[in-house]
This record gives sequence, structure tokens and C-alpha cells, in this order.
Amino acid sequence: MFRFKQFEIVDEHCAMKVGTDGVLIGAWADVVSSRRILDVGAGTALISLMVAQRSPEARVTAIEIDEAAIVDAQSNVANSPWSERIEVVCGDIRTYQTQRCFDHIVSNPPYFLNSLHSPDAARTAARHAATLAYDELIGAAERLLVEGGVLSVVLPTECAARFRCEAYGRLWLARLEDVVTCEGEQPKRTLMEFRRVAKPLMPRCSTMTIYGRGGKYSDEYRLLPEEFYLGF
Repeated sequence: MFRFKQFEIVDEHCAMKVGTDGVLIGAWADVVSSRRILDVGAGTALISLMVAQRSPEARVTAIEIDEAAIVDAQSNVANSPWSERIEVVCGDIRTYQTQRCFDHIVSNPPYFLNSLHSPDAARTAARHAATLAYDELIGAAERLLVEGGVLSVVLPTECAARFRCEAYGRLWLARLEDVVTCEGEQPKRTLMEFRRVAKPLMPRCSTMTIYGRGGKYSDEYRLLPEEFYLGF
């Protein structure tokens, strides 16, 4: 069990456990003014709970294809302060239908494009883009976002360029932040915000380092998840 300041996460059944990627995108996505948010590939519902905490007026839909993960997601949402504002859906984003579109879609999508598959089928589905290709996630965002709506994703930096190419002309990059684990290293993760607009945007680009010299959290990183972590 992972304890945060306002909620707890159990990941007993979910193939993909709580990790830094989910915390990063849950804290980084600009959801404060959003009223309808969709979490794609919700897993334990960690990101759904984080954005619900950060956007007090929002209603959040957490969609997850894995039935085992749904067990954890439903439990985590039910035991949270925002259970009335979060709907957990067991389904496939590629066929998901709704009468009202979303202001913001947030996702920590599968990302291993060409690596060997794990013998654990659920873990493979959670980690490999074979189950949800990037163009399918982008297509879902085109279909389910309001005009001007936002898609926020976190990916390994090595995969970010491919995702941007898939999105080109369909969704426009508005913000990008590379994440360096330790000072002096190359970026390992990239946070990206795309908008469903008609014209290209001039993206804002930056870099964030998690650990500075001496292995201590950098000041810039500490500001990001401080409202979630205990004893941070």
C-alpha cells in the first residue's frame, strides 16, 4: 500500500505498480480548470485520484482494459475523498463511447514498442504499445476531446519523438518537459501536452532534474508532488 497525504493506493492486482511516471504526469498535467477529465489506462487509478484532488470541480472517468487492475482501481476510488466524482470504467478506449467530450485526457500509456514481451500477459499489456498503439491513443483524443481540449502524456524520452510524429497535424504540441533522473545525466522521461486546435502552436520546452548533487531532491522537483507525498 502506498500512502499519500489525502488517499491511499493498493496495487495488489494491477500488473503495473505505483511508480514515478504516474506521479509525474498526475502532478504535471494542467487540469486545474478542467471540468471533465479522462484517465486512459488508469491502472490503480493513481492519476485519476491525483487530478481529482487538484481539480475540485472536475468529474473524472478512469478507463482500464484489465479486469484485475479494475479491482484495485475501484477499491482505491471507493476509499478516497472523491469517490462521488470518479467513475471507473472497465473498457477499451478504442471503442469507448460517451455523449459528452472531455476537457482533458491524461495518460501514462504503454511504451515498449519493440522489446521482448514479458511472460506475464497483464504486465505485457500494460507496458507494450502492441495493445494500444500511439496512433490509437491520439485518435481517441481527437474523438473524445472538446475543441481546444488537452492530451497530457508521459513517455520514455526515446519514445517521445515517435509520439510527436504520430500526433503531427492531428494534435499540436503545446508544452514539453524532459525529466532527468540525476543531475548530469540524459533525460529518461518526457512529459508532453498536446491541444486539439486547428493551427500549430509554439511549444514551451523545459527540463526538470529529480535528484541534484548529493542525491537530494532538486527544489524544482520538490515543488511538483509536494501536495501528495508524505514527509516530502
